[in-house]
Amino acid sequence: MTNMTTASPTPAAKPKPRPRPQVMKLTEAAALRITELTRRADSEIVGLRVGIKNGGCAGQSYTVEYAHEVRPTDEVVEDKGVKILVDPKAVLFLLGTEMDYKADKMQSQFIFNNPNQTGACGCGESVQLTAAKVDG
Repeated sequence: MTNMTTASPTPAAKPKPRPRPQVMKLTEAAALRITELTRRADSEIVGLRVGIKNGGCAGQSYTVEYAHEVRPTDEVVEDKGVKILVDPKAVLFLLGTEMDYKADKMQSQFIFNNPNQTGACGCGESVQLTAAKVDG
């Protein structure tokens, strides 16, 4: 009689998950402004929440507001000592974006240098965005 036992198969090693790309990065000017806003806020905030909303002549616009808490679905970006919380619906539209801050005599504002922006209206209040193409 022959022994019919078979060796148990060795489990295949799980591939390591590839690192997630950072959704956004900040310039020094943007980080300094966010730090300043955080200090001056009337109530405690954990950072700024960034997102996209529909509207305006070009179809979409960026949103920036105080974040009082981190939501379970937020994409958390920590850069240069400050925290940005990205609305999950905006992640693919903001992937690769650099957030800057500009101030002059007439205005001050956050500027989004976004590789996914395909157009903007003449007044600068709204943009056209396409979702980033993700490999994989």
